[in-house]
Amino acid sequence: MATGAKDLRSAVASKGQMGRPMSFREAASRRWDAIVIGAGHNGLTCAAYLARAGRSVLVLEARPRVGGACTMREVWPGAWVSPCAYLVGLLHPMVIRELQMEERGFKWTPATAGLFVPFEDGSSIQLWDDDRLCEEEIARFAPGSLAGWRAFGDVKRRLRDALRPEGEGDLWIGRAPSRLEIERRLAGDAEARNLLFEWSMVEYVERYIEDERLQMAYLGQGVIGTHASPHDPGTASIHFHHQSGRLGGMPGMWGYVEGGMGMVSFLLADIAQDAGAVILTDAPVARIVPGEGVELEGGERISAACLVSNADPRTTLRLLGEAADPGWRAQVESIPQVGCTVKLNVALRELPSFLARPGTSMPHHLGQINTPLTKAEWKAGYDRARSGELPDRLWTELYFQTAHDPTVAPKGLHTMSVFAQYVPHTFADGNWDSRREEVRALALGSIGRFCENIPGAVIDAEVLGPPDIEREVGLVGGHIFQGECLPEYMWDRRLTPTTPMPGVYLCGAATHPGGSVIAINGRNAAMEILATSAGSTD
Repeated sequence: MATGAKDLRSAVASKGQMGRPMSFREAASRRWDAIVIGAGHNGLTCAAYLARAGRSVLVLEARPRVGGACTMREVWPGAWVSPCAYLVGLLHPMVIRELQMEERGFKWTPATAGLFVPFEDGSSIQLWDDDRLCEEEIARFAPGSLAGWRAFGDVKRRLRDALRPEGEGDLWIGRAPSRLEIERRLAGDAEARNLLFEWSMVEYVERYIEDERLQMAYLGQGVIGTHASPHDPGTASIHFHHQSGRLGGMPGMWGYVEGGMGMVSFLLADIAQDAGAVILTDAPVARIVPGEGVELEGGERISAACLVSNADPRTTLRLLGEAADPGWRAQVESIPQVGCTVKLNVALRELPSFLARPGTSMPHHLGQINTPLTKAEWKAGYDRARSGELPDRLWTELYFQTAHDPTVAPKGLHTMSVFAQYVPHTFADGNWDSRREEVRALALGSIGRFCENIPGAVIDAEVLGPPDIEREVGLVGGHIFQGECLPEYMWDRRLTPTTPMPGVYLCGAATHPGGSVIAINGRNAAMEILATSAGSTD
């Protein structure tokens, strides 16, 4: 059921703020094949595949802009920043190819500068995403750890090649594999198995790397968005998850999207619309009625036999109410969904100049930067945040979109996106409104101890704690992955696209293969829906 070209408003041109090509009354006058609840990137992907298969698809987004956690906001006049997603790396090549995203304008720059980490003793390391350059750097920085670093990377490569080979054998495609299927793929590789299921990030680095600073450089990569300490079992798998992609045919590569991360969602919205899907923004759903349709907050009822929730599972539970299957409800409620990260969007006069490598236009500004913590600081910080208190220091990961793409901000202004942890979701004393300036000072101070121009170069900084992310993006608990991605909640233990409620499906990050900007979750759900409905519609 395609709308005419004149009715379509380009999500790319409007930066995702699309309005309504039809009224709620007109939408309610039709019976749709499928309604997708939530226009995050996975919901838009699912809608695109369903529409391309000839289904009439309606996408309902509660906010005025599509994209969910992968969108753009004008934080300051002329400065556009994503609230959550900063880099692209796990976006699935199959989705890019099948939906012809590159032909539609998807462009990205590989962040070959990799990961830069300064240390308090004045040393620093640039972990290039180029093996030759990285080996040269480690040979200079910690020559005794070079052989161990090679082994550290080799086990990741073996695991990636076993589980996520190029092409159809990728276990992220389709239904989640069982533990037995994974074990068969690993063929007795005990190290790969331990990386995927058992090791803490501390165990992983200590097993292979001798130099204490080099160990510290990697610790944060095991807890990204995760409510766990790098000392906790299973956290090494978080690092593997984020290194398992093959974007652009380059294993483990990440990069900056031209125009900002929101362009991924905006392109997917345009692709879905061109295939015939109708997207309505400012259209909050109040209730899901399995097998029948949805009710909007304004009282309008829209009919569809297939209802696909891109909302997080706790939100989906709320929308289902008493219609939720008790066993499914218990499964959803058993998955931790409380965020522990704080996001800062920072406007800068100039990029940070690091004491270890001074300069405001350096190779490390083109990758990502971590300010490290010792193992003791990681443990103490996690314990304090769990108790509702702030740690003495934050681990921070920094991204500079303007270093690659100055079009996202006015001339003379740089943006710095800060991803930091741990912070409490709920403070023991005070709340996010009363403690926000304290968090701001803590985050900038945690960065500034390594810099000669921070906080001096800071013009302004927006602070988004877990409750703010919940309010701004719609993720319950402010958890950026719709629930934990530790081994006990991954693979066949993740929520499935199908649910016990008739005609109700999930397509978001809570499903296999997990969180980040991946889009294969949306494709997997669409394929499940099309296979289930083939007998009745084809």
